[in-house]
Formats: sequence, C-alpha cells, structure tokens
Amino acid sequence: MDMQQTKGNRAIVIWLYTGVAMIIVQVLLGGITRLTGSGLSITEWKPILGALPPMTESAWQDAFAKYQEIGQSKYINSHFTLTDFKWIYFWEWLHRNWARLIGIVFFVPFIYFIIKKKIDRSMIGPMITLFILGGLQGLIGWIMVKSGLNEENLYVSHIRLAIHFIAALGLLWYVLWFALKLSVPPEHRAEAPGLRKLSGWMLAILVVQLVYGGFMAGLHAALAATTWPSINGFWAPPGMFAEGGFLADITHNPITIQFIHRGLAYILTILVAIWYIKSLKIPQLQGARAAALFTVLLQVFLGVLTVLNSTVKIPLGFALAHQFTGMALLMVLVWANYLTAPVRH
Repeated sequence: MDMQQTKGNRAIVIWLYTGVAMIIVQVLLGGITRLTGSGLSITEWKPILGALPPMTESAWQDAFAKYQEIGQSKYINSHFTLTDFKWIYFWEWLHRNWARLIGIVFFVPFIYFIIKKKIDRSMIGPMITLFILGGLQGLIGWIMVKSGLNEENLYVSHIRLAIHFIAALGLLWYVLWFALKLSVPPEHRAEAPGLRKLSGWMLAILVVQLVYGGFMAGLHAALAATTWPSINGFWAPPGMFAEGGFLADITHNPITIQFIHRGLAYILTILVAIWYIKSLKIPQLQGARAAALFTVLLQVFLGVLTVLNSTVKIPLGFALAHQFTGMALLMVLVWANYLTAPVRH
C-alpha cells in the first residue's frame, strides 16, 4: 500500500527529511574520522556515559594512557602529546555523539506521533525496521573500532570500514525512500519500466562504486596514483595483480582498487547520460534528470581533484566534497528510481 501525502503527514515528512540530513552529516563525520586517523582514539564503548568527554585533567590522562596501549599509538602516533590526542579524540567523540543525537531525533518524535495518533499502522512496521537498522549500524561501528584496539592492527580494516559506510548509506536510502512515499504525489510519478530498470542498474553500480570509495578511504589508495587521466602514465597500470590472487588484488591492492573505482565512475557517467537522453520525453523526471547528470559530472570532477591533490596526504576538503557528492548521487538515483516505480491506486 502506497502512503499518500496528507496534511497530517507534513510533520512526519519534515522529521524524516531532517533524519536524512543528519545521516549525511554523520557519514561526513565518519569520513573526517577516518582521514584524520581518529577512529581508535576512544577505546571504550559507553552508550550512555560516553556522551560526555573527559571532564578533568586526570580523566584526559587516563583516556590518553588507554590509547597509548594500542598499536596505532605505539607505532604511528608515538610522538603525540595530550593536545594531539585531544584533537583526534574530538572527531571520534563528535561522530559517536552525532549518532546518539540521531537516535534521539528519531525516537522522541516517533513516540510523540504515536501518542498524537499521527502515525497509522502502515507506518509502524517500517519505523521499527528503521530503529533496528540504526541500532545495527551502531553495533557495526563498535565491532569495527574494537577490531583495531590491539597492538597488531594499526588501523581499522578497510573492509570493515566499507561495511560500516555502506550500512550507513543503506539507512540513508531507507529513510529517503520512506520520506518520498509520504511526500511525492502520484501525479508526479511516471510508470516507465525501461527507465526504472536502467536506474536500478545505475544504483547497483553506484553501490559497488561506493564500496570501492570506502576501500579508497580505508587504504588511502588515492596516494597510489596521483595522475589523471592516466594512472601513473598507464591506462592499465602495472602491479594490479601483485597480491597473489584475484580476490586479494581487487580488495586489498591500492592500485587495483583505484583502477576499479575510476572505471566504475566512467561506466556510471555513461549510463546516467543514456538515462538522461531516454527520459527527455517524461516531464515528471525533469528535476531528477538534471540533478543526476549534474551530480555525476561533479562527482567525477571532485574525484579527479582529490587524486591530483593527493601528494603526501589526501586533501580533506576535496575528499569530503567527493564523498558528499557520492551520497547526493545516491539520493538522486533513489529519487529517480522512485519516480518511475509503478503507481498503486
């Protein structure tokens, strides 16, 4: 059953789109946390008490001492002072607290809407699913961090990072789709099975592309090749199959990961251009059409700038802009897919 927009749903729609915006901020904070190497700075998981940072100098020293016991501190950040530690602690603390705030923003209005009978039975199931997904995302995040709290792992595995990243985007997708069901009138949609199938393929490729974006961030793979359009002077760079196995190369070899990440971007750009042309005669897709083409071109452009400016370190500004545009492209394609879904009367 399609949920139609009503005046009573207005507050719920605002609530859901607020959630979408907050999830976007959370993913960007996750990107900052990774690129600044902050993810392992908080060595304990205290869902309630952890909301407050250390409040005294001795508490800060205690937190710093616990960080100094892990491999990242011993072998990479052994030069850190307490001031350095406070800097990375801040980003991880903000990342976790923003997640707590998201939970409050979703839970409190949900209870209010139930009491005021603004949520009908058809919405309760999806909302419970949303809470489960949110809780699962927090659990995945802690499992990821815990795996790096030892002397052997200097960073969290890029595979776990990608899982955490994609789970967050799955949550974003779910909330956005739910919001679209409540905010897009049936007359603004067009049944176009061919275009919907194509947008489905674009979404599938984009998901794989975003997984490789997680690999790129986790391995700092942009540093493996800082040229464009060639990859270190080659279209197919040497060393792509140096890990001893195909699966190992496509998941752990930085140059191979960058090659795949670039290739998927080109394929996706071509598919979006085809979708754009095929949708020209459908007025309901005018906004999504323009947004899709603009966003995918901007995404490629920002990716190129990130690579070209990755000399010693990956430039945080370009990398975050690239990540944000990747999320924007995901939302635009979800929107496009929804607009061509069958309209149930």
